[in-house]
Amino acid sequence: MSPIDRLITEFDTALRSVVGGANATRPTPGSTSSNFSLDAAERNHAAGLMRVNHVGEVCAQALYQSQKLVARNAQIQEMLEHSGQEEMDHLAWCETRLQELGSHTSYLNPLWYAGSFAIGLAAGLAGDKWSLGFVAETEKQVENHLESHLEKLPLEDHRSRAIVDQMRIDEIEHGRAALHAGGVTLPEPIQKVMKGLSKVMTSTAYKI
Repeated sequence: MSPIDRLITEFDTALRSVVGGANATRPTPGSTSSNFSLDAAERNHAAGLMRVNHVGEVCAQALYQSQKLVARNAQIQEMLEHSGQEEMDHLAWCETRLQELGSHTSYLNPLWYAGSFAIGLAAGLAGDKWSLGFVAETEKQVENHLESHLEKLPLEDHRSRAIVDQMRIDEIEHGRAALHAGGVTLPEPIQKVMKGLSKVMTSTAYKI
């Protein structure tokens, strides 16, 4: 694509991430499962968790987009592109499930996107090995976060659980790909800061 075509494509991705309308290339997991009736409390809880997951995917789009911009290696750019497309699937799946639950995405999505884009850009400018290490650590933390949601979601909510489980499988692969491409282990203080920021995001997105 020409530079202007790529700019338009990336802007469209950012817009869909923030305001909605993401397109998935794969069918939504659990779409053929029976939609068991949830009571009001279960529905609200499931919606809160899926909103948190949706925000995570908004952040993922921002991170992958910004890191692609400054990646030095074409193969790394291609890897980030592939992972970013699967994250777009996740974004669309979570958005669809929130609609089914009669809920909404986070009203703070523009803030989440902007902050994540800045963080991803900083990680990318530090060099490919650090950028990839950041991807790997992010995906490891997301994997743990998704595993906790599988424990918290209502047992009868098979649709949400199927989405979260497939997301977890994909995130594990993204982390492995980043390490295989040359990512390094981030220093422990950086890992702790990332966990702290994640806690702020998840606690806020659950409600707003």
